[in-house]
Amino acid sequence: TAAGILSKVIGPNPAAPDYLAGLSANKIRVILQALLEYAMALLLAGTPVWLYPVLKKHNEALALGYVAARLIEVVIFTVSVIGLFTLLTLSQKFVAAGAPDASYFHTMGSLLQAMREWGGGVCSTIVFSLSALMLNYVLFRSRLIPRLISVWGLVGAVLYFASGFLPLFGIGTGSTIFGIMEAPLGVQEMGFALWLIIKGFNPSAIESGSAKS
Repeated sequence: TAAGILSKVIGPNPAAPDYLAGLSANKIRVILQALLEYAMALLLAGTPVWLYPVLKKHNEALALGYVAARLIEVVIFTVSVIGLFTLLTLSQKFVAAGAPDASYFHTMGSLLQAMREWGGGVCSTIVFSLSALMLNYVLFRSRLIPRLISVWGLVGAVLYFASGFLPLFGIGTGSTIFGIMEAPLGVQEMGFALWLIIKGFNPSAIESGSAKS
């Protein structure tokens, strides 16, 4: 989460009106943004790997599905990061050519932006919400954490999933409604993390899962 937020704060806006010239002028910031985005992707994959030994005792199929979904998300983010580096290269070529009013520069830039929007924005949103559904369903059935937190996660995952289809209706991933629909799951994830840090899993639920396995 920290890496994702920092990537937005540090990096220039690749969708700004003057992005073809702006990205080249902010090369270091673009590189840092890309590295932070990729760090977020790798850390996202670490969460299900760490949780798998506990979750598999209650539902091994969904525990594996949770790991698989997050690994797919890593692949999507990798493609998105490659798209950002390609945008940087396009920007440098654009500036080197004297910032011409050439349609192919703008066409290529629009295609790369669309790839990041549909890949890093829409596809990752859908895959992430599916992983959250699997995780919170197992947590709800197992009672490893209070059910209020897992129910909150299930509701948030449904809203998050629905937000992934907003771009089909012309509503971008940077819109207010997109953020509102994603916020509940984001807050729940932080609450879940804090609960594990402070309280940990329910010991009796862990023992029950060990007995079943």
